[in-house]
Amino acid sequence: MSVHIAAQKGQIAKTVLQPGDPLRAKYIAENFLEDIKLVSKTRNVFYYTGLYKGKEVTVGASGMGAPSIGIYSYELYTEYDVDTIIRIGTCGGYTSELNVYDLLNVENAASESTYAKYSWEIEEDLLPHQGKAFSVINDTARNLSKELKTTNIHTSDIFYRKNPGIPEIAKKYNCSAVEMEAFALFANAQYLGKNAATLLTVSDIIPTGEYISADQREQALTPMIELALEAAINL
Repeated sequence: MSVHIAAQKGQIAKTVLQPGDPLRAKYIAENFLEDIKLVSKTRNVFYYTGLYKGKEVTVGASGMGAPSIGIYSYELYTEYDVDTIIRIGTCGGYTSELNVYDLLNVENAASESTYAKYSWEIEEDLLPHQGKAFSVINDTARNLSKELKTTNIHTSDIFYRKNPGIPEIAKKYNCSAVEMEAFALFANAQYLGKNAATLLTVSDIIPTGEYISADQREQALTPMIELALEAAINL
């Protein structure tokens, strides 16, 4: 049991899928896993462990933003001996070259966040995925004939901005999309020597205003969920 996760040692699998939303974690567990057990519900942040095609997998929420995923991923890595975390979430496209429903495998996360600097004295503002999960996801997508794009993304601490233009850091590193968690996850994994990947579904295109409605999201996220679970088999 950790400060923010009530599971006992041994109740969390070596591979964890982390959506941001606790209810999305619940949906994934109930619709994609077998023999599921709710192992933590502290603060209504649900963690379930079950089987996917015989492979033990945990799915649990990260919350929103770098500080939140920073806490949960750190405790998973250090208190529960998790080897691999795959963040699965949504992102906003900075370019009309992306389309809603596109699947992105994050190669690098760029951020103005001070999370890595003040947590682990990591000075870089561009952090790569960690370990083998990124490559396993690419190979799995290829084997399943799923279209997947590898890209740099911008991890922002800000959801609402006065200036609607693309931030300078996103331009600097040619980031095609923006989300709020990957940079902190990669920082923790880098410091601790763990595996970390981020798999995203494009939910809206910022320049055009196109978006996936709330009613469409469950169905829209299915390809991403299935790809992450299939990759988990090989981790």
